[in-house]
Amino acid sequence: MIKVKDVSKVYGKKEGMFTALENINLTIPDGATLAIVGKSGSGKSTLMHVMSGLDHITAGSIIIDGKELAKLKPKAMDRFRATEMSFIFQSFFIEPNQSCYQNVMLPLEIAQVPRKKRREMVKDALLDVELESKIDTDASKLSGGQKQRLAIARAIVNKPSLIFADEPTGNLDSATGDKIMDLLFELNKTLGSTLIIVTHDHDLAARCKMQVRIKDGKIESMKGFK
Repeated sequence: MIKVKDVSKVYGKKEGMFTALENINLTIPDGATLAIVGKSGSGKSTLMHVMSGLDHITAGSIIIDGKELAKLKPKAMDRFRATEMSFIFQSFFIEPNQSCYQNVMLPLEIAQVPRKKRREMVKDALLDVELESKIDTDASKLSGGQKQRLAIARAIVNKPSLIFADEPTGNLDSATGDKIMDLLFELNKTLGSTLIIVTHDHDLAARCKMQVRIKDGKIESMKGFK
């Protein structure tokens, strides 16, 4: 479970101060699908970043599975993120000059998974995204849709309990984007992972059981919350 309590995020100081988030409160149960929606600059990506510990909050608290992120030491935070979380971004962030195996193996290396286990886990993740035949192919030779599927394989290889996806279909055509989202929602079911998607796509948001709309750093509306 994720609890976001009275969270605010302020950038800058004095005249240059900018409030990106103001007094955000959310409770997200395990296994949920949540869409964070809003216009560019609304604060939706900032909310994802602070919820995942990629950015620090100015006030309030974020508690994931009983752990308050702000109280974790850097090494503990890195370990928690490596073993419990994964990230999928619009720009893929894959290494084009490395093989699919090397790209997907990276989180396992960070999480210090024994070498003997890595290849089998990578093969399973590539199988889930229908790229098993590309295991030794350089990522640069993949199509855009294949690169995003590779990014998803990397994100799910350690079977995370929490998947963050920031505009995951933004660089894809609609047909490929639909396939990618079908895959993510299927993984939400099979892995039982909580799926949090930042998007401005209303159709994609409608597929999530929970939705929160952000405007000017504040919650404008919520749907599907108890």
